[in-house]
Amino acid sequence: MKKGDASDPKGLIADAYRIEGITDGECRSIFLDWALSVPVGVDMQALIGALLARHGEEGHPMTAVLRDGLDKAARTGRRGGRRARLE
Repeated sequence: MKKGDASDPKGLIADAYRIEGITDGECRSIFLDWALSVPVGVDMQALIGALLARHGEEGHPMTAVLRDGLDKAARTGRRGGRRARLE
């Protein structure tokens, strides 16, 4: 049984929009679970943009979390610590 689609394979984001009274913290937790399930190398900005276009209900806490995730995905920089600099 297929739950979601390419941008939300488990249907986590869609489910979050259906939950009455969902909190910011619950939305962040759901977003983290969603983000960890995205395969490496996939364009996160494109996925988040598609989710916002589909679900982006103003005033919903998940919309704020997705927008924050889109903003943070756009701000990429050096990643890694001391070990990455030494290699």
